[in-house]
Amino acid sequence: MGPGSQPPGICEVPLETFTAAVDLLRGTGARRIGVLGVSKGAEAALLTAVRDDRVDVVAALSPSPLVWCNVGPGRDGADRPYRSCWTWQGRPLPFVPMDDSWTPAEPEGWPVAIRGWYERSERTFAALLPAAEIPVEAARAELILVAGGDDAMWPSGPYAERLAERRRAAGGVRLITRADAGHRPLFPGELPPPPSPTFRYGGTPEADGLLGAAAWPHLLDALLG
Repeated sequence: MGPGSQPPGICEVPLETFTAAVDLLRGTGARRIGVLGVSKGAEAALLTAVRDDRVDVVAALSPSPLVWCNVGPGRDGADRPYRSCWTWQGRPLPFVPMDDSWTPAEPEGWPVAIRGWYERSERTFAALLPAAEIPVEAARAELILVAGGDDAMWPSGPYAERLAERRRAAGGVRLITRADAGHRPLFPGELPPPPSPTFRYGGTPEADGLLGAAAWPHLLDALLG
């Protein structure tokens, strides 16, 4: 396939996409504004709150404390060289690339756990981590961090703990974790997604539901203010 023949992935997405949504909500008279994101969406939610002090609450599910590289192709149809997932005011944010020397442990054709890929990439590109850290202490919003210790996509449990530690001096952070939950916490009423043929997400529907149920009252309390 040539350039532009496949839809773009998460690559150099303007954070203004999300601050424009805050504009819209403020324009309709919203009293409190919350931003919820899962995985890469949690990355975007945290970054939005850092740059827009009108955000009151961020619910970051399976978050990362770092800006990572693109997932999938950019608008040019290419996924290499690696680029930042996000831009602000037209400039790419500093990011951590992936170490392509990593190989999965699973047999070919089986769903893959890529947590180790992220862990290896952090070690390989350790010098880039400080610039890529998300400065959550700068956000006015209250943070609700939700993560499972059995996440097989990336180490969101330790990641959420790192975010909470960075934020604690500024206050306004709640950390909700469960050791046996995976990458996708399930809130009350949500059904588990079908198994992926490509990736392992970790956890179980029961554990993911218990984590979501534990986090749900915190989210409602924060949003109601």
